[in-house]
Amino acid sequence: MKISTKGRYALRMMTDLAAHADDGYIPIKAVAERQGISDKYLEQIISILSRAGYVRSVRGAGGGYMLTNPPEKYTVGMILRLTEGSLAPVSCLDGEVNMCQRQDSCPTLFIWQKIYDAVNSVVDSITIADILQREGDGADHYVI
Repeated sequence: MKISTKGRYALRMMTDLAAHADDGYIPIKAVAERQGISDKYLEQIISILSRAGYVRSVRGAGGGYMLTNPPEKYTVGMILRLTEGSLAPVSCLDGEVNMCQRQDSCPTLFIWQKIYDAVNSVVDSITIADILQREGDGADHYVI
């Protein structure tokens, strides 16, 4: 499994918005400058986050984006699944039910299931608040 820039940048954006929550609505340009990411690319990502209800926006002067919930309500897993899709290491584990014809006789399925379970356990146990706390309280120096 490889996380794309879309997933990584979405995490950075959500963390940046959380770190600067006291500033009110944050313009994309400010996040782009702090994070060293193209504002055009961040606009694509913020659209995904907005449609999912993770962020809200205000247009015009003083406008920008902010999280709709506190940072402890967003897990890394939520954000990665939204931007990356399934985190399954093999396609037969993508859906709710394994539809593979070989699932009963596959000698390696248990390996992929253990990897998938481990990944889910990690990404579902870390929140945006945990990321902020790990970095410390100084939002001015915060860049991930």
